[in-house]
Amino acid sequence: MLIEHRGASPRIDPTAYVAPTAVISGDVTIGADARILHGAVVTAEDGSVSIGARVVVMEHALVRGRASHPVSIGDDVLIGPHAHVNGATIATEVFIATGASLFPGSSVETGSEMRINSVLQVNSHIGSGESLPIGWVAVGDPAQMFSPDRHDEIWAIQRELDFGGTVYGVGKGAGMRDIMTRQAEFFGAHRDDRVIEP
Repeated sequence: MLIEHRGASPRIDPTAYVAPTAVISGDVTIGADARILHGAVVTAEDGSVSIGARVVVMEHALVRGRASHPVSIGDDVLIGPHAHVNGATIATEVFIATGASLFPGSSVETGSEMRINSVLQVNSHIGSGESLPIGWVAVGDPAQMFSPDRHDEIWAIQRELDFGGTVYGVGKGAGMRDIMTRQAEFFGAHRDDRVIEP
């Protein structure tokens, strides 16, 4: 389904394929021979999403761009099923496995891999040719990689990366009510969406 959001409509190369059950919303550009499979959601909220040539976004993946953190995906990238790409930059020839998550302000350089259920935290950076192991967390710039049982070490770095400000636009110490009030208002812009093609 193609949706106009905030006055912007998707632009899809004629050689690309978008499955009938995928959702493409807003200022999204999809390159030549890209494939957006069933159940995937590619949404440019108040920003943009740029997807390069021969990119495959697999079933039920989410790709979300924001004004302060647009998404840029280079050529020859695989985004696995149930992956979460939110406000991230992904270079060329990158493998993002099933269930991997990339948070706003993060980036992955050419030839890197994020394996199953791995996490790249806000404002963190994985260099060229690196591999984040299954279920591990990368945090910092340059990213340090930790197994998930090393929470205290992860948090020691992550708490300085401003997760709340980066993702939700709230100050340190904001409660869930503050976060949800901002989110409800922000996502309320979808009330004015217009379906272009069912």
